[in-house]
Amino acid sequence: MTDEATRETAEDARGWRAATEAALYGPGGFYRRPEGPAGHFRTSVHASRLFAEAVAELLCRVDEALDRPGTLDFVDMGAGRGELVTGVLAALPAGVAARVRAYAVDLADRPSGLPDRITWLAELPRTVSGLVFANEWLDNVPVEVAEVDAAGVPRLVLVRRDGAELLGRPVSGAEAEWLARWWPLGAEPGLRAEIGLPRDQAWATAVTSLQRGLAVAVDYAHTVAARPPFGTLTGFREGRGTAPVPDGSCDITAHVALDACAALDPALRLPEALLCTQRNALRALGLIGARPPLTLASTHPTAYVRALSTAGEAAELTAPGGLGDFGWLLQPVGIENPLL
Repeated sequence: MTDEATRETAEDARGWRAATEAALYGPGGFYRRPEGPAGHFRTSVHASRLFAEAVAELLCRVDEALDRPGTLDFVDMGAGRGELVTGVLAALPAGVAARVRAYAVDLADRPSGLPDRITWLAELPRTVSGLVFANEWLDNVPVEVAEVDAAGVPRLVLVRRDGAELLGRPVSGAEAEWLARWWPLGAEPGLRAEIGLPRDQAWATAVTSLQRGLAVAVDYAHTVAARPPFGTLTGFREGRGTAPVPDGSCDITAHVALDACAALDPALRLPEALLCTQRNALRALGLIGARPPLTLASTHPTAYVRALSTAGEAAELTAPGGLGDFGWLLQPVGIENPLL
């Protein structure tokens, strides 16, 4: 690359956090498209109604832990087109559903056809008593990317709108402290990390919005003992992985350091958070997915087909190597953990 080309690239480049924010949520951004996220990738919410039913069961357990208050809040973070909150309301027992105050939080515009009883917000309600549920929300909180240069120094990665990258300033301050604690890079050139500090802060905001209740984050995740050496930044479009290009044409995502998110300020004096797999969480909520007995096929064939379909959906939601490996982070506030 010539010196002139390098200067042009640098002038047009910015950190991945700002570039992703604009590409996903700015005017004409990916998440403002009419088809919504479901038009491009399949989450647990889209895979089966069983996921919403399991979240409804969790909300009922929170309700019981709160001694069945007059109003029970349910907050769907990163709500997309409201699929989860709508499914949860439909799955709740009538007596509980009547007391639920439902919120969908997303930076995209309110989708048409969403039930009037669901309040659509761009940010969390100020105070919540109930369940805050963030399914694949934190992975779309934009973060900076760091890469080790030829001298062994971690530097911020800058990116142009067309996806071309170059190295910027050395990582410093709170970002450097986060890397040192949660994603030590070493000195080998080319090693990369996503600096999860904004996600830690977003999660802390979600937790501290709770007066009493439970906050849950569900996401692609990794822990400090097994961070991927070259990071996880990637793009998705029409159901397929693609290069992460911040021009609004694709989703841009990266796995979440959920263990870092879980390390909230000790001054908050909260009960210990629980980290587990989706497989274990859904099983604790009663989603086993056992195949129906073959004898049912001859005695009640229609029931057998329905039960077999349900078992298949449950298997997808809990499958090792797939959705079952998603991380669940559960933080109770003022109650015991209702999953235990």
